[in-house]
Amino acid sequence: MAEPGRGSRRPPGFAGNVVTVARREARDAVTSRWFVLYTAAFAGLGLAVSFVSAAGSGGTGLSGYGRTTAGLVNLVLLVVPLMALTAGASSVASDRERGMLPYLLAQPVSRGEVLLGKYFGLALALAASMCLGLGVCAAVLAWKGHVTRPASLAWLLGLSTALALGMLSVGMLISVVARRASVAVGTAVFAWLVLVFVSDLGLMAGAITLRLRIEELFMLSLINPLQVFKMWSLYAADASLDVLGPAGLYATEELGRTLHAVFAGCLAAWAVVPMLAAAVVMSRRSPL
Repeated sequence: MAEPGRGSRRPPGFAGNVVTVARREARDAVTSRWFVLYTAAFAGLGLAVSFVSAAGSGGTGLSGYGRTTAGLVNLVLLVVPLMALTAGASSVASDRERGMLPYLLAQPVSRGEVLLGKYFGLALALAASMCLGLGVCAAVLAWKGHVTRPASLAWLLGLSTALALGMLSVGMLISVVARRASVAVGTAVFAWLVLVFVSDLGLMAGAITLRLRIEELFMLSLINPLQVFKMWSLYAADASLDVLGPAGLYATEELGRTLHAVFAGCLAAWAVVPMLAAAVVMSRRSPL
């Protein structure tokens, strides 16, 4: 007689459910048009930045890794947050609008597992998109013989991924709160505009009108994840933060070697806190 339970499959646990949802989300993401368009645009603009950098220095053709990375920092500041915010914003809201979310939650899976699975799946798709985009740029540069400082692109990829994770969390929170996918995506684009443009102008205006001290200006800069990414990219490339003004000089003199930990903590907070808020909201709202 067979032992009880032998031959029967045990239901997947927490990790198994998260992985299953993540696989579905990653598969849907990489086969969607936004993934192809964003990846192609990121790679194409990266190569264009190389040509522009070389032309600006009086040379022709493709520039080296160091000059290209400096230009790609500004490109990442514009493209990667928009990618992550819109991807996250359309995840839960689109499933709710199509009626897929109630069906998914009817399975033996919790809301937290669905949320985490969607997050990890989209994070994997975003990382693949950035790897392909920067990889194409690096491959063409290496083919042309420009192989100076390849580690700078590796640093840029890592920091871009950290920025994407934070912006993806914000997008997931927007998606959980919004009822319709169009509203969620519109809110995500508005958040992108605020982070990219309004925050910089507001910081400068506040520094002038409120006469903020240098340490206060630096602390306000840490609130914006895009500013954190910019400062961390410069610091990781062994560039002086003096180019950012008095706040950069203050950070270098007062914090020194702890800057890596400070920047990492700021981006980690942007990845964790919005997801916790999204989990709380999703646990209390109807999936319909």
